[in-house]
Order: sequence, then C-alpha cells, then structure tokens
Amino acid sequence: MEHFCIITNSDKSANHDMAKHIMEYMDKRGKQCIILENRMYSSAGIRHFTDVSKIPGNTECAIVLGGDGTMIQAAIDLVHRELPIIGVNTGNLGFLTEVERNNVDNALEKLVNNNYEIENRIMLKEISYFKQPDSRSSCYALNDIVVSKRGGIRLITVKVFLNNELADIYRADGIIISTPTGSTGYNLSAGGPVLVPHLKAVIVTPICPHSLNKRSLIVDASDRITLEIGQTKDTGKDLAVVAADGRNVGGLATGDRLVIEVPHAVTQIIKLSGIGFYERMREKLNQA
Repeated sequence: MEHFCIITNSDKSANHDMAKHIMEYMDKRGKQCIILENRMYSSAGIRHFTDVSKIPGNTECAIVLGGDGTMIQAAIDLVHRELPIIGVNTGNLGFLTEVERNNVDNALEKLVNNNYEIENRIMLKEISYFKQPDSRSSCYALNDIVVSKRGGIRLITVKVFLNNELADIYRADGIIISTPTGSTGYNLSAGGPVLVPHLKAVIVTPICPHSLNKRSLIVDASDRITLEIGQTKDTGKDLAVVAADGRNVGGLATGDRLVIEVPHAVTQIIKLSGIGFYERMREKLNQA
C-alpha cells in the first residue's frame, strides 16, 4: 500500500498525537497519508462525520483512530467507497479495532509491506420507511437496527415477516436486527447468539419478550425482513423508536412497516494480528 488516510476525532489529544505519529511514520517510508477533518454534518437527515469527497481517489486504506463507535461511523460514511479500513484502538473495549496503541508501528509495517488480509462484513439497510432519494444518505448499519418502545408504553407488539411470510409476533420491549459483526453487542446482551463475522446471516432478537418461548431467529442474509408495529392494547397506538448502530433514526407507530435487507455494499476490515475470532472474543468480553 502507498496511499492512506486517517479518520479520527482530532479534538482528543491522544488521537491527535497518534495521527501525527502515523503521518511521520508514513512520510519516512515515502508513503502518502492525509488526515481527514472530523466534523458532524447531516445529509438528508442522516448524520456523517467524514466527508468522503475529500478522500483522494488513489487512497488504498483508511486508518481509523478511536473505539468501536468511531469504527462503525467510519464504515457507514465509507459505505460507497469500497475502501478497506483498519482500526487503532484509542478507546476502551475496541472489539472491532485490530491494533492496540502499543503495537502501531508493527501494524503499519505490515500494511506498507502488504502483509494483511481483508475480511468482508455484511451490513444492514432500511429500504422503505426511512429511504432517502440519495442512496448515500439512506439508513445503513454495520452492527444492528433496533426498534424499541417509546414513551411510557410497557410493551410493543412487533410482527416479523420474512420474505412476506409471517414468521412470528413478539410482545416485547423491542426487536434487534443484528449482523454477525453486531452479534457480540446489544444482541448478546439481550440473550441472542454470537455468529462468526464472515457468516452471511442475520439475527432477529426480541428485547425482554413477554413470553418464555420467544427466542432469537437466525435467517439467511438474502431474506428480506419486514417489521410491522402492531397494537398491544385495545386503545391507543404502540409507539416505537428506530436506531441504526445507536443513531436515532426516527419514530414508528401502529401500522407502520420497516423493511430491512442486506445490501450489496460491505465493510472491508483489514486483519493483521493473526488472532482468531474466538480468542479475541474471550479476551475482549471477559474484560467486563
């Protein structure tokens, strides 16, 4: 690799120092590297932090400084650039980030010597209710799309359709639609299963279901998932809020339908360490 860009929250001094170190490292080896301005802006109601139009066309890799949140946001912003990303953990857990701060130089050496692998991670996209005319501003998620109760409502009713066939009806605090990447996050906390990252499947997990026999569904990534907000009580509508990777997207009410699919776009994550998924899972999740 010859051309790099750095995505970081430069307001944090630790990230600023790390970005400067990476720039100097690349410059000594005759590589080109730029630091992208990190600022929040909105496009058709969707938040972004990286202006991808500022990334040169010959860029081969985005180095993301931060924690899992920064990695996820970078994946969303870069969804149409097909640009491999690698994370340097300057946050806390860093489950998605590949490199720890004390191992940066070794990781950079592997990058410039093309000693790496690329792992494709599937994403989620909402294609109906929150669809925008500009596909770059549509509702994408790397981890999960969550529909949860809103206001003082105790439960909501959510009907789950797979390819237009009713699969189940959940009365719960909400529903998590998770990718394998997101399976170790909210899905796991809600009692859902963990999937290996490369698996092309999606998990449907109820949040605190009001029934003992309601469990997660694992469906093929080619299946189209439709969530319809039902009505739990005879009077009054069920109210719900939708979040994509933790970003509040908007609200739903009884009768509204949300259609979720796995798009062709993927997140390309660079792997260097040789540490397997299960070893990383034991290491990171046992910290809690």
